[in-house]
Amino acid sequence: MQYTKLGNSDLTVSRICMGCMGFGDAKNGQHSWTLDEEHSREIIKEGLDLGVNFFDTAIGYQSGTSEQYVGRALRDFAKREDVVVATKFLPRTPEEIQQGISGQEHIERMINTSLKNLGLDYVDLYIYHMWDHETPLYDIMDGLNRIVKEGKARYIGISNCFAYQLAKANALAEKEGFQKFVSIQGHYNLIFREEEREMAKLCAEDNIAMTPYSALAGGRLSKHPGETSKRLEEDSYAKLKYDDTARQDQVIINRVAELADKRGVSMTEISLAWLLTKVTAPVVGATKLHHIQGAAKAVDLQLTEEEKKYLEEAYVPHKLVGVMAQNTPAAAKQDHVWSTGSQKIETK
Repeated sequence: MQYTKLGNSDLTVSRICMGCMGFGDAKNGQHSWTLDEEHSREIIKEGLDLGVNFFDTAIGYQSGTSEQYVGRALRDFAKREDVVVATKFLPRTPEEIQQGISGQEHIERMINTSLKNLGLDYVDLYIYHMWDHETPLYDIMDGLNRIVKEGKARYIGISNCFAYQLAKANALAEKEGFQKFVSIQGHYNLIFREEEREMAKLCAEDNIAMTPYSALAGGRLSKHPGETSKRLEEDSYAKLKYDDTARQDQVIINRVAELADKRGVSMTEISLAWLLTKVTAPVVGATKLHHIQGAAKAVDLQLTEEEKKYLEEAYVPHKLVGVMAQNTPAAAKQDHVWSTGSQKIETK
């Protein structure tokens, strides 16, 4: 495993971040393919043995049970100072807005619930999961700054935003003396490269770490033609993101398969080796041991310039879908489901 600094922080992270959305009680979530605690622990342990020290979860994953599984496993298998734990918080709910709960109060409630779920005194990285158009940006940045001052989070990150929103937030933070975002977790992989238009340039200039999710496009970049899986068949959100462009994406997927066969490695290794030339640490979901094993191997695979060009040249522009397609005030008001994750999160 290789390690690097996370943007402008002093956190040393593995080049692979284990994405933990696949862990948690399926009865409390939107995904039927999530793992029970026994199998989640097995994969977390394997990741630790392979040198992974960076783990990403969220309060919205299976109503907090992902955080609970991850917290218990890390407490049992690792020293706290040896791992970097990231979790994410949701926007205010319509009920909280109606009750007059401020953005600052909401963030305090969220972090306290996540720390209880994780069984930790602090998280290393606390991530603004998706833009909240109903809450003033000042309240968000002030609320995040307060929990860093309280020692409940060491650094803050953001997910699912546009480059202008990240720049605006960090400019406000600089003006007010608040903590700045040190990382961005966006949608980025070989068949969805829209982050290269603006976000990647901003991050390179300001040393903001890119830790993209959907690194393997919901498994599409790790499966040869004809191969399938329960997640590929049942992940409705991934289908929303990729089904409309399946024909054009297949050209690139076929090239990944071709290079994997030529190099005698897995498609996972090829896909992630390419992404690792672009970002700090991709968030790689794992629901089987070979998922995290393949991801770890990718760190040591070097692609030639010709191979990278071959993978990149067939890309065509993609429209924004899912959370990012709803990242406008009008869309947020029309459909609030995306911001709550369709789940009730109990906070105190």
